[in-house]
Amino acid sequence: MSVDVTVEAVIERPVEEVAAYAGDPTHAPEWYANIKSVEWRTEPPIREGSEVEFVARFLGRRMAYTYRVTELVPDQRLVMSTTQGPFPMTTTYTWEPAEGGTRMTLRNSGQPRGFAGAGAGVMELAMRRATTKDLRRLKKILER
Repeated sequence: MSVDVTVEAVIERPVEEVAAYAGDPTHAPEWYANIKSVEWRTEPPIREGSEVEFVARFLGRRMAYTYRVTELVPDQRLVMSTTQGPFPMTTTYTWEPAEGGTRMTLRNSGQPRGFAGAGAGVMELAMRRATTKDLRRLKKILER
C-alpha cells in the first residue's frame, strides 16, 4: 500500500524568503519536529543532484535516509527522492504567491516496506498530522 500526504499553508512572507528557508535542508531540524539531524553528502547550496542525509525519529523508531534532489525550480518547486533509507519516498515542496504571502505545499508519497508497509494507513495518518504541525512551525518561524 502506498502513502500520499499533501498539506499546505499560507505563510505571510514573500515567496523568495519562504523558498530560501524551507528549501535549504540545513534548516530542516528547526521546523520538522521529527528530523534530528542533517548531513550534506554533496557540497551546498542545494541544486539538482544534491544529496542530503536526514536522521529522524518517526513512530518511535530512528530512521536514517538519504535524499537526492531530482528537480529544482528556484522559488517554485523542489523535488527530492530517497536513494537510501527504510522505504522509497518522494518529497515535493511548491511555493506560489498567495494573498497575504506564499502558499507552500508539502507532499510526501512513497511505498513503505517492512514495519512501515504493514501499517501504511496508520503511517499516512501520522505523516499528515506531523507535516501539518511542521508547516505550522515553519509559518511561526518565518512570520516572526
